[in-house]
Amino acid sequence: MKNRIHADVLIVGSGLSGLSAALNLAERGLKVTVVTKEAIDVSNSANAQGGIATVSDFNVDSFEKHIQDTLTAGAGLNDIEAVRFFVENGPDAIRHFEQLGIHFTENEAGQLDLGREGGHTERRVVHAGDITGFELIKVVKKAVLLHPNITVLENHTAIDLISESKFFFSEDNRVVGAYVLSDRGEVMTIIANSVLLATGGCGKVYLYTSNPNVTTGDGLAIGFRAGVPVVNMEMIQFHPTILYHEKINSMLISEALRGEGGVLIDKHGNTFMEKYHPLKSLAPRDIVARAIDHEMKMSGDDCVFLDMTKLDGDFLQKRFPNIFRICLNGGIDMRTMPIPVVPAAHYSCGGLRSTPKGTTEIPGLFVSGEVAHTGLHGANRLASNSLLEAAVMAKYVAEEIAEYTSKTKPSSYEPPDWDSGNAEDEDEKIIIKQNWDEVRRIMWNYVGIVRSNKRLERALARLELMKHEITEYYWNFKVSRDLLELRNITLVAELIIRSAMKRKESRGLHFNIDYQFKLDTIQNTVVTPAEIL
Repeated sequence: MKNRIHADVLIVGSGLSGLSAALNLAERGLKVTVVTKEAIDVSNSANAQGGIATVSDFNVDSFEKHIQDTLTAGAGLNDIEAVRFFVENGPDAIRHFEQLGIHFTENEAGQLDLGREGGHTERRVVHAGDITGFELIKVVKKAVLLHPNITVLENHTAIDLISESKFFFSEDNRVVGAYVLSDRGEVMTIIANSVLLATGGCGKVYLYTSNPNVTTGDGLAIGFRAGVPVVNMEMIQFHPTILYHEKINSMLISEALRGEGGVLIDKHGNTFMEKYHPLKSLAPRDIVARAIDHEMKMSGDDCVFLDMTKLDGDFLQKRFPNIFRICLNGGIDMRTMPIPVVPAAHYSCGGLRSTPKGTTEIPGLFVSGEVAHTGLHGANRLASNSLLEAAVMAKYVAEEIAEYTSKTKPSSYEPPDWDSGNAEDEDEKIIIKQNWDEVRRIMWNYVGIVRSNKRLERALARLELMKHEITEYYWNFKVSRDLLELRNITLVAELIIRSAMKRKESRGLHFNIDYQFKLDTIQNTVVTPAEIL
């Protein structure tokens, strides 16, 4: 058998959660293989600007305040015990990264410089300038690449998981590895005692997004096909402020700018957020995104503006050096002119059903980070709780995997090599491109910031027409990264639509003009594989 790798643990994804878990497991003596679609440092984590939300100054802040802010932003859909778990473990995560060599920004007194972002009632965002994610990944990546127990396979794309029930007619649905498309175009069989999906989110399902190109929902689709239900996939967060520029794409303008005093205005210089929320420009993301969307539709303008001109210019350069530089390169001097911004798809609050420690109902399969639904975020993510979740979860999912591995013998079955059958080389890649573009436009136009029953029905009808064509193409032609991603975003798009159709109310990030109210009964939306596969 060729192209086979054996490992104790296979990790799919190289964001903060995946790499941190890999390092933790390797230090326990386990052999870890990390598979990532591009370079190891290409991820949503690396793009994160704001920081890690955690309580540091207990003189003015507290765990209870952070918990309450998270619950308020989450519109009552959070799991209170999950929220408490992540909030109370935040300070340990910060200490861990400092021990690894992360240098978080300090104030003149030598203490952590705490930022404030939308939805937070206190300053509690620990940051490294305005490139926190980049700095975190840089340090963790270095440790991962130097560790002898970790093998990193860059430019490799996971296809599907291997389970005992799929190939060996076992009643146990235990996951024992995955098929992976290599950088040479060959399909590898990676056999592992445990598999961790840490693939991040699904922003590229939408036409406009802050996410890098790798975020096509692969882990969501792969885990769902393996048998894990998804929860609250209708809750897609649209970041209110993405730079609107003809030459600069997917540039996120951090919420921290509003935390430091930035104000949203229209093209005439008029503020408008006071019409929508008492916190004005510091309102939770879902409210700000809908407000901007409404203002743009009412005015017909292509964008609104974030005004930083009333702040000290030297402070702006020091506090936001990366954003300042990129804006200036694009002809926007934030010291003297407002920044044009629009909303775009950002993070998912839903995901594969799991515990806060990353266990799923499938033996041998674990999840961590944005791909997981733990109950932390509810119906809307509180700013900078994302890196908090990734950091805390990485530690505890590694503990769960280590315990599972110590108690579980390697599978006695030997999975077969990938069989392409009579599949041919792709003959018309334009079909993939056309379907890719169509899925993303359908999602943006019909399943975006504001939804309706009619829009959702139209979206599902169009997606159903495409599914047959994509499935047929998948089985008739040899797999490629583009084809695998198209297959995955189509499934994830369907999960989002079907979840949205199940929720007969407006709550948090999900706003349906046909149900402009909140139900008294608060419940999660669950879609199971049995419903659509």
